[in-house]
Amino acid sequence: MTDSLFSSLAKQPLAELLRPSKISDVIGQEQLLGPDAPLSRMIQRKRLSSFVLWGPPGVGKTTIARLMAQATDYEFIQLSAVSTGIVDLRKAIATAASLRASAGRTTVVFIDELHRFSRPVQDAMLPAIEDGTFVLIGATTENPSFSLVSALLSRAKVYTLSRLDSEDLGRVIGRVEEHQQRPLPLDPRARSALIGMADGDARYLIGLCEDIFAGAVSEPLTVEQLATIVQSRAPLYDKGQEEHFNLLSCFHKSLRGSDVDAAMYWAARMMEGGEDASVIFRRLSCAASEDVGMADPNAMIQVLT
Repeated sequence: MTDSLFSSLAKQPLAELLRPSKISDVIGQEQLLGPDAPLSRMIQRKRLSSFVLWGPPGVGKTTIARLMAQATDYEFIQLSAVSTGIVDLRKAIATAASLRASAGRTTVVFIDELHRFSRPVQDAMLPAIEDGTFVLIGATTENPSFSLVSALLSRAKVYTLSRLDSEDLGRVIGRVEEHQQRPLPLDPRARSALIGMADGDARYLIGLCEDIFAGAVSEPLTVEQLATIVQSRAPLYDKGQEEHFNLLSCFHKSLRGSDVDAAMYWAARMMEGGEDASVIFRRLSCAASEDVGMADPNAMIQVLT
């Protein structure tokens, strides 16, 4: 979309204003951006190869892709698989081919939500990736092994991004406070609670901070007062995808290990995410028959009644 004369006057979200402008400003992901890490080596060589960034929301996938292209002096085209079809993809490939032929420049095509592309669309990218017409950087929240075609995975490495830990999120709050030129009005316990509410998502945390500053609070908030102003992040759960099976596996292994608290926790996580109770009881019956078995024949009766 072309910027209008007045677009610069429109209020931008705080998360966009605080987006890092250089790769060294990115918080977290040391396994990829630290010294001698894979992405750092690409930047040092000034040469990118195709890769996919896999991780939860709010951990820097889009920012890293943009800054990687900037640091290596590649052209950058951004697409979203949610709103892009084969026609838009072909236009991007044609633009990249034209730049390569006329100016000798390589283009990074960044595709957000890459897993949303159908298999035919993914296949359509393969020749251009293989002959170097463009470098693909994909971003996905879904397991690439399930959502991307094997031919694409053979041409693009997959790098996993982690949720930001408490220390990293504390640094994010520090940047918000620096931008606002005043401290966040929270007592120490409320500050820790705010970090917990974000659940590793920097973008969500910045939004929470923005809400607090917008409230014109004069005195430091307690945990109880904080809960009336902001809400914790909704739990990430996909009833038919990878997270569904991950949590079921955690639940079953906790039962197998006789860890009552852990089993209750994983069951609560699934229920909070909207899981059907029958799924959990079905897994309980599996544990009762397979793991307990004849050691306690009453286990199955307890599940069924």
